[in-house]
Amino acid sequence: MNQENLKGWFGLEKENLRVNESGYIARTPHPFSDPHIVRDFSESQPEINTSVWPDAQSAINELSRYNLEMKTMLKQQGEYLWPFSNPPYIRNQYDIPIADFGLEHAEKTEYRKHLAQRYGRYKMAFSGIHVNYSFDRSVLERRFRNQNGSFRDLKDRFYLDLAKQLLVYGWVLTCLTAASPILDMSYIEKGVCGSDFFNGMASVRCSELGYWNFFTPIFDFTDINAYADSIQRYIDQDLLKEAAELYYPIRLKPAGPYSLQALRSDGVDHVELRMVDVNPLSPCGLDGRDVQFAQLFLVWLADLPPVALTVKDQVQAVQNFKSAAHYDLKTVLIQLPDGTTGTAVRIGRAVLEQMMSYYRGTSEEIQAILRFEYEKFENENNRYANQIRKLYTPHFVEKGLILAKE
Repeated sequence: MNQENLKGWFGLEKENLRVNESGYIARTPHPFSDPHIVRDFSESQPEINTSVWPDAQSAINELSRYNLEMKTMLKQQGEYLWPFSNPPYIRNQYDIPIADFGLEHAEKTEYRKHLAQRYGRYKMAFSGIHVNYSFDRSVLERRFRNQNGSFRDLKDRFYLDLAKQLLVYGWVLTCLTAASPILDMSYIEKGVCGSDFFNGMASVRCSELGYWNFFTPIFDFTDINAYADSIQRYIDQDLLKEAAELYYPIRLKPAGPYSLQALRSDGVDHVELRMVDVNPLSPCGLDGRDVQFAQLFLVWLADLPPVALTVKDQVQAVQNFKSAAHYDLKTVLIQLPDGTTGTAVRIGRAVLEQMMSYYRGTSEEIQAILRFEYEKFENENNRYANQIRKLYTPHFVEKGLILAKE
């Protein structure tokens, strides 16, 4: 493996909820003016958007800096940054205020009202992390050296092939970053605050209870226009209001604001991985090794032989992602397009072993990252979800609030 292939660009997005002294979602207006800290669904759900960086650590450093600034500012008004993907106490849906963008951007508020009506505010209270990655132009130029076609067309083809590989194997990232096994009972039963609920999931937001549409999307990977058209069809059928409503663990995105028009006209700029949970075991909510592993994973996938996916394969891919959100990975099955079937632990371990072989002879840092992730499959106690369940039960919200204040 040529380590020059590891040249790339990172951008991170992290959502959290603001909470008050008592562990309820804050009802105050969004207090941040920095353009890197925006609202997500809720007025009480700030989202950090980092700049784009040529290495994972720089992106993590910026995320950490904004995270600390937010905590410092919130403490002055008696609020805290909730450090989990799963929400704290919820008395009723009105505890989750819809983001108010004012008259100037009223369409953003209306879109969130649409989401609230279609999915309910409770589901919108989950928070997560998106890892954005693009391969450096020099890496792609080297790959395309002996291929016919424009750089733009070849790049789009490259990312479409990568997206297909992510449909096959992306569930591995869900297994490795799941960090939301506990809910407050008030998420399940209206107003019943203060009891813990465990439903057998390591990541509730990535499970059947989490961010999924009411249909299984099927994509056309023939070219970028066909891919965009396959999403547009769901908009035309009123299954989606806009492309951003497609709740899928992987997105191909253009540079700048996301739209199908921009994707068609400008092509793919980067891939967005949307399955990462907020990790309360890390001060900034994200372990840098997971970001570095995501890059290693993408580079490895890009070198696999192209895969053709049937409709059945794409339906199975969604089930694999949902299965990977389970707490006990020895009890759920994964099925790959080539017919391979096995537990998530067995196939996940095999994927990591293939990656270790691929990266043999590279730096000790890379070897350490691969061992760190492999050990999550080797010993369930190394998984974030298992550690969090032991640390934060019983009394999930009470203990979470202590952590938030610390």
